[in-house]
Amino acid sequence: MFLNSGNSTVNKIYQSLQATKELMVSSLIYGEEFTGKKSLIKQIFNNSAWVDGENLKDVKTALELNSHIVITNFEKVNNLDILEFENVNIVAIYNGKTYNKILENKFAFIYYMPSLIEREEDIELFKNHYTKEAKEIFDVTEDINIEKKDLDISKNLKSLKSSIFKTILFKSVQKEDLTYVMFNYFLKHYEGNNVYKEQLELFEKALIEAGLQIYGSQLKLSEILGINRNTLRKKINEYF
Repeated sequence: MFLNSGNSTVNKIYQSLQATKELMVSSLIYGEEFTGKKSLIKQIFNNSAWVDGENLKDVKTALELNSHIVITNFEKVNNLDILEFENVNIVAIYNGKTYNKILENKFAFIYYMPSLIEREEDIELFKNHYTKEAKEIFDVTEDINIEKKDLDISKNLKSLKSSIFKTILFKSVQKEDLTYVMFNYFLKHYEGNNVYKEQLELFEKALIEAGLQIYGSQLKLSEILGINRNTLRKKINEYF
């Protein structure tokens, strides 16, 4: 999934880690959460022993029993002095934009995984990957175009995947699905003595917004909806 560009930063990390896979050296890869560090490492070191850095005892035991080990959440390791890195291949995954400089004495190689916003070349790649995955899960066969404005990369791959799954789900929703969603919504918001009027916005706003996008004309839309143009303009001003 990561090898989309021979000159990309991620591909360079991949190639470097591949080259040291069988060597008894230690490597650290750091960067923001959900940038794909763990997914990248799994492609190369999936058969290595994996251990969470939050549990120092487990890390120490894993180092004693294995020659190849991946340590996740390495930023949570609270005592580096008791860890012996000799004669073992270690890859540590560190969540953070910066790392403690003392780690430079522990690791032979240190790599930085840029945030997704810095990897424009990867966004399309992951978009296609998660779109395919979402369509399989939701059993969607129709072509669905996901525009750039629908992509959320504020939390890297975590938010990107979430935004794609939501878009696929919402754009493929059927009438019965929508009815079920609204039924459950109203069960939680059926309050007051004027429920119909208060909840009418749910129907009208979406109906008007979609109509404006389809027809691009308030006059045409008023004819389609069968309401007075001034009434439509008033509702547009109220909702938007």
